[in-house]
Formats: sequence, structure tokens, C-alpha cells
Amino acid sequence: MTDRVVTRFAPSPTGYLHIGGARTALFNWLYARKTGGKMLLRIEDTDRERSTEAAVTAIIDGLSWLGLEADEPPVSQFARAARHREVAEELVASGKAYYCYATPAELDEMREKAKAEKRPPRYDGRWRDRAPSEAPEGVKPVIRIKAPLDGETVVQDRVQGEVRFPNKDLDDFILLRSDGTPTYMHAVVVDDHDMGVTHIIRGDDHLTNAGRQTLIYKAMGWDVPVFAHIPLIHGADGAKLSKRHGALGVEAYREMGYLPVGLKNYLVRLGWSHGDDEIISPEDMIAWFDIDDVNRGAARFDFAKLDAVNGHWIRMSGDAELTDMLLDVRDHLPNGAILRSGPDEVVRDRLLRAMPGLKERAKTLVELTESAAYLFAARPLSIEPKAEEILAGGGREVVSGLLPELEKVADWNAASIEAAVRDYAEREGLKLGKAAQPLRAALTGKTTSPGVFDVLDVLGRDETLARLRDQAA
Repeated sequence: MTDRVVTRFAPSPTGYLHIGGARTALFNWLYARKTGGKMLLRIEDTDRERSTEAAVTAIIDGLSWLGLEADEPPVSQFARAARHREVAEELVASGKAYYCYATPAELDEMREKAKAEKRPPRYDGRWRDRAPSEAPEGVKPVIRIKAPLDGETVVQDRVQGEVRFPNKDLDDFILLRSDGTPTYMHAVVVDDHDMGVTHIIRGDDHLTNAGRQTLIYKAMGWDVPVFAHIPLIHGADGAKLSKRHGALGVEAYREMGYLPVGLKNYLVRLGWSHGDDEIISPEDMIAWFDIDDVNRGAARFDFAKLDAVNGHWIRMSGDAELTDMLLDVRDHLPNGAILRSGPDEVVRDRLLRAMPGLKERAKTLVELTESAAYLFAARPLSIEPKAEEILAGGGREVVSGLLPELEKVADWNAASIEAAVRDYAEREGLKLGKAAQPLRAALTGKTTSPGVFDVLDVLGRDETLARLRDQAA
């Protein structure tokens, strides 16, 4: 076995890259980076009826968005069918596998007998030691492995520990179907061997496959890779993850406004931890990650925690970086049209100037976009009910009193504006908040926003005064 670690991510292209698959890809990618190895991508597209090119593209795009690109071009499992047949025939030639001519009717009979005797259905080995010369006319055979009849197959799993499989339970499973196509069990082993995979990190729903796959490796005299079967992700209620919990495609998380760094930070903590650290940078993930530290128990998906982690990474992002990211992703956001309400350079300039205040409250890019809507709103503004209460309850009179004071401000910046508003409030015997609240309502149509003096500064003199005149008593 090569000294260099080679991991692989092997999705089936029957849909988008779902969140559980994204975490599996992340663990493979991290382990490869941690050890100076490489991660490969194999598209397991042997199910021709359900596999689509659109799904292949979605998987590759999803990995790219998360920054988890494979180190080599993807491999198609379907394209390697001739190699899978070759290995199956090789096993027959070496006496490790055999042609089985059992008919569908015979197999049904075996199943019914097992059911009647209350035991698991097993192939009874009737062609295991018979000569192909006895084969019935017109029956195309399958190829079955000659599994050991006694003893155990032991898998040393880096997450699950030592797992023992009684060989009598593994039975002589099929490697090659009668039409010459490989079974999943067989194709995976041949592909992993040929691709030089040293570590197989995958969901623990594949744990039962590990015993059978080990038999194929041993029959071929190949090194058995290191197995690490990671726990599945459950919903917050402990049930298996479904769409209502968040079992969505990665593209759905992009549309919900999560940052790649935020989503990766959250996913890496599902089943793995480094002390009590909740916030983990990509660099620390690589430095700290080890497959041996993955828990055996199922992890629980929690949107509130994801929001908190994502909000942290929004606040940590540079203003220019976050502005550019927002503009790049706006076509994927449900409210992205807000960021197309003017020439790009104007939108970018206003966003950039407002970003220090905007990013403090937002947990997603959708929230960030929503909070930026006031920057681009057409006059007269639509006023939310709570903001209207403030304006109707004496707020419009305050706006009217402030207008001439603000018109006198020569150097339009947050500090000068604040000084003018404070002077007015003191003269009128008002607390600063009683002056600031009507201003916020008139300028944004809302009761929450970044600092109100920053809002005036970013909107600029002309737009600010026009909006205030619209709402003055």
C-alpha cells in the first residue's frame, strides 16, 4: 500500500449533493489535507435510469462552492464496467468465484423456504462446486464469490472499532449479474483498488458492506483499505434526517444565505469536535481534524446553531469581501432583486459604506440583503406597521423639527449629523432615542437598522433630506 493517504468521495448522481454527502466529502477532504494526501471523486453512475448529467454537474458545483474540489478529474463508475467484468472473470479463473446458473424460480423457492424456516434468505451454494458443463441450456449465469463457510471476517474500523461478521451470514453474493453488469459491492472494490484509495471514509449505513467488500479484497490478494464509518446525521428531534430537518441539497443552503465557511464550520462539528471549540477556521480544521476523533453516535442537525455559526463568519468577513460575496450570490437569493435596484457601482458603493452596521445583526446573506433594502428603496418608502406607530405618535413632528437642522449640516458625515441631532434633542428636552427613533422609521421604514447616524451618512444628504420631507408632518 502506498504511504500517501488517498481518500475518495463517491456520490450517486441521482439528485443534488445533499447535506449528509457534503459532510462526508468534508471529512474526506480534511483527512487528505491533514495528512498531505489527496481526495478523489468518483461518480457512482451505474444506475443508468436514475443517474443524470444535471445531478453530476450539481454535485461538482456544490463541492466547488464549498471549496472541497477533488484533486483529480472525476471518475465514472459506469465507464469502468469492462474492468469490473475482467476482475470477476479473474476470480472465477483462480477458483475464488464461480458461475451460478440458478434460475429466478429456484431463487424464489430458496427465499420461500428460508421464510418458512424463519431464517434470513441465503443462497444455498448449489452451483458452488458444480462444473459449468452441467449448466442448463439458455440460462445466462451470474458470477458469485466463494465466501468462506466458517469463521469470521473482521473489520478494524477507525470510528466503529472492531466489527466482526460471521462468514456464514455473508453468503456467496453476486459480483456480476447475468447481463454482465457489476453489482455495487463489486464495482466499489475494484474502483477503490484501481484508484489507489487507502482510506474509505463514508456513512455508517455502509458498515454492513465492509465485511463483503473485505472478502473481495482478500480474494484478489489486494490490500484492504482503512475503513472509517461515520455516524449519520439526525434531525434535532433524533429522527433520521429528512427534508423537514434540513436534508436538502447544498444549493438550498446557498439560497438560504449561508457562507461556505459557515456551513463547513457547522458540518465539521456534526460528529467531530475539538474540545469545546464551536468556531473553527478552515486552517484549524485541517490542523486539528483526525478521523479517530469522530463520535460513534448520530449527530443532530440544528438550524439555530448553524445560524449562530454563520452569523459569526458574516461578522468576521471583511466589508469589501462580504459586499463582493453578496453581489456574486444575489441571483441565488430569494430577495436578491433588492441588490439589482441600480447600477452595480452605486449598489456596491452603498453596500460597502453600510456594511459595518449591516453585518452586525445578520445571520445569513438573506437577512443581510433584507437589512440593506432601505439603501435602495424607492420613494416614498413603504412603512412597516411598528414604524408607522412611531411616526404617527408624534414622530412626524420630530422629523419636521429636525429637517431644518439637518439642512444646515455642511460636512455630511455621521459625527456632524449626530452633533446636530443631539443639539436639537437637548433644546427640545428630548432623550436622544426619542429623536433617533422617528429618524430611523422615516429613513428605513423599519424600527431596526444599523446605527441611525450611519444610515444618514450612507444614504447621503440629498436622499436623506428627500425621505425626511416625505414623512414630515
